[in-house]
Amino acid sequence: MSRAATTGIWIIATGVIIAFLYWTRAILAPFALAVFLFLTIEGFATMIDNWTRFLKIGHARIIAILLVLGGFIGFIGLMANGIAEFGRDAGEYENKINGLIQEAYDVVHMTGAPTLQELLFNETGQRFFATIANATGDLSGDVVLILIYVAFLFLAQSGWTRKLDNIFPEVEARTQVREVGDEARRGIESYLWTQTVISALITVLTYFSLLALGVKNALFLSALIFVLNYIPTVGSIVAALVPPLFALVQPSMPAWVPGVPPQDTYIYAGFVLAVVSFWQFSIGNFIQPRMMGESLNLSSLVVLLALAVWGVVWGIPGMFLSAPLTVLMMVLFAQSDGTRWIAILLSSDGNPQGKGGLQGERLTADAAQDGGA
Repeated sequence: MSRAATTGIWIIATGVIIAFLYWTRAILAPFALAVFLFLTIEGFATMIDNWTRFLKIGHARIIAILLVLGGFIGFIGLMANGIAEFGRDAGEYENKINGLIQEAYDVVHMTGAPTLQELLFNETGQRFFATIANATGDLSGDVVLILIYVAFLFLAQSGWTRKLDNIFPEVEARTQVREVGDEARRGIESYLWTQTVISALITVLTYFSLLALGVKNALFLSALIFVLNYIPTVGSIVAALVPPLFALVQPSMPAWVPGVPPQDTYIYAGFVLAVVSFWQFSIGNFIQPRMMGESLNLSSLVVLLALAVWGVVWGIPGMFLSAPLTVLMMVLFAQSDGTRWIAILLSSDGNPQGKGGLQGERLTADAAQDGGA
């Protein structure tokens, strides 16, 4: 088969797969979230089992499930309390925002500045918030379905080994499939666990910083930052901008802020931006790469492209899952000679599975064989 024909087949197959993923997103996106939640719980259970030594893995799983559910319920409570607190001061926030809009119009010597209500309830504003509400509502409605999927994944876990033996009766093929599966699972679990630790560290430091700076509703903003940090690259940028924006419209400034109104508002927001960005930048660029290791061996450009593609295909769930899904694709593509070039393009260092991975061992063996020849 010619190279042009092969390329055409790849293009058609890619289009068909993307279309399939898009049209079945209502089914596959919740299931994918359930799988990664299952892997997160398994990672917690393994960590607890390694730390305690005296607990059985079944007991460790129960503790991990309770921890994850407790964290999820606590997060929902924080978000509800934060929204209620903002609602109580809605009038003051609205006045402050209207004042900032008027100042912006005065700077450019324009008249007829709109109010916040006029901006929110015009055609563009209604369409924007309707889109956000629909996406959030769909994700909230899938929570019960995701939890059901997770429960059935735990129930079906015990039979996976027997099914694998029946599907691949040959020992060599079965061993290879098991190694590939274990490698993909380790990479995804390591990524999810590391991302959780990093997000928690940034959240705690940001929370105490916001308290020290006098930002209102600091706990709500910190919880929002924890979630946003799961979105690669773009999430950390948005997480650094959210607290300063809320500080900018905060009705009252702390006593320590220098300057006089309205200059003190911008000085205060600048302080908040500097502190929050410091934690995001320092931890994201120095601590996270050391902890992440080779579990996210993806090119930075690939991370951004994957975020855009999965966001279009699966919406908000796709944005959260873009990095681990792309890692999974890279691991699977690396196992076949026909698709290994795709895995190499996706990887950061040209070695899809790292030096210690299954593919790394194959490349090392091939290089040794070539050298001996």
